[in-house]
Amino acid sequence: MRPDRRRAGAVLAVLLALLLSACAPTVVSPGPADRKPWLVDGHAALMADGTRLPLRGWRPAGEAVAAVVALHGFGDYSNAFAELGPTLSGAGVAVFAADQRGFGRAGRWGRWHGVDTLVDDARTLVALVRDAYPGRPVYLMGESMGGAVAMLAMAGDDRHGPAADGAILSAPAVWGREWMPFYQVWALELAGHTIPWLPLNPRGLPFKPSDNIAMLRRLARDPLFVKNPRVDAVYGLVDLMDAAQRAAPMVHGPLLVLYGGKDDLVPKKPTCAVLGKLRARPGDGMRVVLYPDGHHMLFRDLDGARVVADIAAWAGDPRAALPSGDERDPDGAWLDRFCEPKD
Repeated sequence: MRPDRRRAGAVLAVLLALLLSACAPTVVSPGPADRKPWLVDGHAALMADGTRLPLRGWRPAGEAVAAVVALHGFGDYSNAFAELGPTLSGAGVAVFAADQRGFGRAGRWGRWHGVDTLVDDARTLVALVRDAYPGRPVYLMGESMGGAVAMLAMAGDDRHGPAADGAILSAPAVWGREWMPFYQVWALELAGHTIPWLPLNPRGLPFKPSDNIAMLRRLARDPLFVKNPRVDAVYGLVDLMDAAQRAAPMVHGPLLVLYGGKDDLVPKKPTCAVLGKLRARPGDGMRVVLYPDGHHMLFRDLDGARVVADIAAWAGDPRAALPSGDERDPDGAWLDRFCEPKD
């Protein structure tokens, strides 16, 4: 290479490094944890730093057999469980769905609050619900982004054990950088360090999150649904998905994993990778349900009632038969066949 070209390459590299260091994806830090978390009349949960998370609850008419803490997906809020909650409560399962930080009415709308903060909130919510339902199993349920948060909350480490007695993972968001095309990774890196504040417009992307068009239209009109997420929030979501993939071998407790054969938001390859890691966990049961015609928003699809029925059956008894008949054997040859690459 000619010296002038080498010098030009070096100058370009320095300029790029300066550009990337000029700005960074912003994360809203929590305040000091100087108070005891508590449930505010069942309509909100106050976190240790004073952050108020709006809470929707559905309680059984009689004694609860179990309780579920439900975590919504990216851009969404507790409204995601507006139809599932009453069905589960009718089956004897209490449901509590919170607006996670940055979403719904939780404050700092559209801003990213960090992986650790979201996971700590999930752990706190489970502890509060456990106090409200002593002696009853408490499960975490997460859809998409909420599924990734639930995985991390269920991962044991030196400081914590699993947060709940088990988890329901509906299309968990596990599409990390390892499975993204290099140009998407680089574009996200560049945008995250130069224009983190920029709202993104997802219109025109070839994704169909559900076949329930009426529901999708309602979300498009909902002012609380984040339709144009900031670059730094998307960057944080990808960090979360990377963390969930890494944590999969350390996830504890019985799991119900739900996935749709027509899910084009969380592709099959990263989903198969995380299923393989979860399957390899020693001693912890995992049940997998594949709905051949299911999309990403499984329990809100037109055929979502069959998904809700499976969730209700499992939450009542993680060993119960699932009424849809779509359960697969994760320990058999099914997973290998499902995950083998197509020519």
